[in-house]
Amino acid sequence: MKIKTNKPIILLLLLVCAAAAQARIKLVALPERAATIIRLDNPQATLIEEERVLTLQKGINKVDFSWNGVSIDADSIRLTVLNHPDKVILLNVSYPPNEAALVWEISSDSDYAETVRISYLLSNIDRLITYKAIADKGETAVDLTSYLVLRNFSGEDFKDAKVLLDYGQSFEQGIAHEETKQMLLLNMPKVAVQKVWTFDAANLPWDAEKLENQNVGIPVSYKIINNSKSGLGKFALWGGKTRIFQDDGHNGTIFLGEDTAGLVPVGEKMELYIGDSRDIVVTQQKMEDKQINVRRNNHNQIILYDTDEIITAKIENFKDKPAVLTVIEHIPGQWEMKKCNMEYERKDAETIQFEIKLDAHAKKELEMHYNRLNVRPGERPMIVR
Repeated sequence: MKIKTNKPIILLLLLVCAAAAQARIKLVALPERAATIIRLDNPQATLIEEERVLTLQKGINKVDFSWNGVSIDADSIRLTVLNHPDKVILLNVSYPPNEAALVWEISSDSDYAETVRISYLLSNIDRLITYKAIADKGETAVDLTSYLVLRNFSGEDFKDAKVLLDYGQSFEQGIAHEETKQMLLLNMPKVAVQKVWTFDAANLPWDAEKLENQNVGIPVSYKIINNSKSGLGKFALWGGKTRIFQDDGHNGTIFLGEDTAGLVPVGEKMELYIGDSRDIVVTQQKMEDKQINVRRNNHNQIILYDTDEIITAKIENFKDKPAVLTVIEHIPGQWEMKKCNMEYERKDAETIQFEIKLDAHAKKELEMHYNRLNVRPGERPMIVR
């Protein structure tokens, strides 16, 4: 078999017969890859797994692996014996100085045509995930399509390789150096979607009507749950750029916007921002904020105190349809809720979240009465915008 010197990865098998004088050395070119897998389990690195058949002789065999012109992480290179793992033993690995190469020393108890798997992390193969979501006229479902875009700038050609994702989907796609390929990853019609408005008290004005010359709206998103009820839930959805459209009811589509989604594990939600809306108005006010349980030192200076605070948020839906408003509130430091007229979920130590269902043209009022505990003078207060 001829060795092609223009190949970026050259594998040579150096068989050393275990004769007494150790004088006879035979140089044999390694066969072409029997199978290659490009694994994309980790978004930070690409794992290559390739199978080769080594013609081993009884005794000590040396295999030289070099990778000139290809960015391989040398520490990641592994060799696994597949046919006779108990009879073919990898003894050691050596790295020639100033070379992009290594030498495996392999002991074999007999002559074998041994299949081995060589794996390594390879740089400059990257991938993108893109999504396209088309909402129906009523905005209750989307047709969700996703593509995997694979780009190879590694310096290596992969003929008839299998591209494998972490959730088991595979693509029988070879990819050459400097080639880009786009592969259909997901095509799911009528995925259940919920349109949500989000008021984050840390980011939005508490009373937008008091602002001059500002058109402040509440961010609007489509929420998709990655579960079987939505038509998904079989695997995690990778993060990627998403373009969102809506059926206009006249055999056409309206472009709503573009967002970048993060990784969405099974059971978690994907939120796709589509713009701001003034159809729902939130006016939030701090009705009470006073110090209680004040503690002083021997010099009568305040060293600690608690607060007694009441916040109200008046919410009005001007839409002709029902809506779901997510309200996010932030209470810094230690705190204790004394009374709240709506159920909430504690997202972290300082953040709580409400999911408020609003009928068409409905008005609701949220009221929170809480104490902040063990506050030191000068500590940051609740942000009021």
